Amino acid sequence: MTEHAVSLRKATETPDEGASVTTLTVVPDPAPATPIPLWVRSGRAVKTVVTHETTKTVVRAAARHGLYTVNGGRIVARRTWDGKTGARYERMLRAAEAAGNYEVAEEWEERLQRFRDARHRRRMDLLHSPVDVAKGVGVGVGMSIGVLVALGVVMAINNHDITDVITPLAATIEFIGLLIRIVQVVWGPALTIGPLLALLGMWAVGSKQQAAPAWVMPANVRNSEGEPITPSIVIKALRDLGIPAMRKAITEMGDAGASMLGPIRIAGCGVEVDVTLPSGVSTNEVQQRRRKLAENLTRHEHEVFITIPQAARTVRLWVADSGALDEPIGPSPLVTDESMTADYAKGRAPWGQDLRGDAAALSLYQRHLLITGLSNQGKTVALRSLALWLALDKSVRFLMGDLKGVGDWAMFDGLADTLIQGPTDEHVIQVTEMVEGAVDEMNRRIMAPPGTQFPPLIVLVDEAQVAFMCPVKDDEKRPYGGSKANSRYYMAVRKIHNQGRAVNVLMWQGTQDPTNENLPKLVREGAHTRASLALGTESQARMALGDKAVDGGAAPNLLRPGLDRGTLVVASDGIAIPAGQASITVRTHYIDDDGAVAITDRAKALRDGVTTLTVIERGEDRDPLADIASVVGTAERVRTKDVLSRLGTLNADAYGGWSFIDLKRVLDGTGAEPYKSDGVMVVGRDRLARALANRDDEGSASAAG
Repeated sequence: MTEHAVSLRKATETPDEGASVTTLTVVPDPAPATPIPLWVRSGRAVKTVVTHETTKTVVRAAARHGLYTVNGGRIVARRTWDGKTGARYERMLRAAEAAGNYEVAEEWEERLQRFRDARHRRRMDLLHSPVDVAKGVGVGVGMSIGVLVALGVVMAINNHDITDVITPLAATIEFIGLLIRIVQVVWGPALTIGPLLALLGMWAVGSKQQAAPAWVMPANVRNSEGEPITPSIVIKALRDLGIPAMRKAITEMGDAGASMLGPIRIAGCGVEVDVTLPSGVSTNEVQQRRRKLAENLTRHEHEVFITIPQAARTVRLWVADSGALDEPIGPSPLVTDESMTADYAKGRAPWGQDLRGDAAALSLYQRHLLITGLSNQGKTVALRSLALWLALDKSVRFLMGDLKGVGDWAMFDGLADTLIQGPTDEHVIQVTEMVEGAVDEMNRRIMAPPGTQFPPLIVLVDEAQVAFMCPVKDDEKRPYGGSKANSRYYMAVRKIHNQGRAVNVLMWQGTQDPTNENLPKLVREGAHTRASLALGTESQARMALGDKAVDGGAAPNLLRPGLDRGTLVVASDGIAIPAGQASITVRTHYIDDDGAVAITDRAKALRDGVTTLTVIERGEDRDPLADIASVVGTAERVRTKDVLSRLGTLNADAYGGWSFIDLKRVLDGTGAEPYKSDGVMVVGRDRLARALANRDDEGSASAAG
């Protein structure tokens, strides 16, 4: 049993036998493990050391700095060669020819010829220089000795010592000997240190240029993390776009390919550069390869924007710093500056920031507005922020229809003359009649005497696609929605687009996922300011912004739904757009509901008080005196012409044709007759309240009698 293990197991007592039984089980020892050969263990250890990340890092560092020195030497040699020969001019000449720019090619050829002529003159001068140098040295030495001897004579006369005649000459000879001894001492170490200094200089040049393969670079450089945009990177990215004419031209240019580029300028959170394309390469070929260009520049697609400046055969690239566009911008000045006010005619709404990081402000003066995009991309917030700014101008009036009806515009209750909220057909009918009432107001203003000034009236409809798609018809079988000449909403919007801006009646619409059915062509083209959030297709981008803007580089269809929420592509003459571009990309400020309520509270404090109509009643008998009191609201007094305007908005059928005579007729004898205040005719709130109270008392007395 010496070579086996013994296992004891106690058996259970069986029913037949009362004695317990102990069983011995013999288990053989396992076979001894085969020893691993030394060479295998050594190989594994070597493999572990070689493949360890620390070893890789050390090897990369050694290779990197060695290649910096070698390639730095190549760069220095090339620069020296370029300085001594016409190689630089020849490269630029070939680059200009490859780019098809023959005027520039002729200029470089002329420079090359001037360089060769100057070099020839210098070489001819060298033939005569040895004789001239020898003569110069002889004359110089003779004059120096003469000066030193003359100085010695003066010293001898002064000291009365004839030996002083050679003292200056002896001192000079001794000084020259000292210099020779110093050179003899320094020469040996200089021969050793000099090459080291030269190698250090070459390493510095190579390090600055990062003249080494990618595999030896640090991890962040290999992964292109934070890689700066340089001319060589841009040229390489353009070369690898897959455009044969581009690749051929850049290959022929060689290092002179950078002549295609303008200056690389810092622009906000990125850089901007103009690229003059070679002959045979069109701008739209580059635009169509935006994603590939971005990846060649080690950026995401949304971090590269391509626009077309005024210069022919040129594209303008804006390349964001890696990850910069994913960072939010700051809060709106409307929220942070509680003293801010608005000026409809001369001011600009602080909307957000452009890609350069500059403030993007939009003029709203006499401009119809259209904002579109996919659902849940920030359309309502972007539209609402403009209305919030304009509300701080107390002269501006609002008629608002929110066909979503979830409370996004509820804070304008008490600020807007009309506020309709809801998605049903009944709400569409009310919104349509609201817009038609604005048309009547526009016509009244048009008929006013020339030179009459009118306060701005903003007719705002959010989720306007609901109105265009409404199938309901009125009693005369005219549809409220649609895009035909008998569509009530469509025709009302078209009338405001055609003539409204001349009398400050403006149409603002927000819509989503545009199609020809829910956003007719004539309506979208009637807007002076057109803005789009993320869209699904290029055809939708053309609907939203127009062909000119899209052909000029506008691409809201390339924005990332969800990730670029609140980012707009804007085509308008009301915003500063770089020269030569047809659009600008704006990252809008986000103003939440609480911030919007605070702004509208400030706007209400600037006004006398507005009674907002939330339901447009139709088809029943009117009470003119009660309606007049309702449109005056909480204001102490309201001008008669404003009362007439508000009555027309309240019910166009009943009051649309009213004049001052009609208003005076209703109020005469009630004690609430119009009167003059500060030189204008007004209607007083308190007088109306007393008139209504007296009328009710008289009615009660008549009923009792």
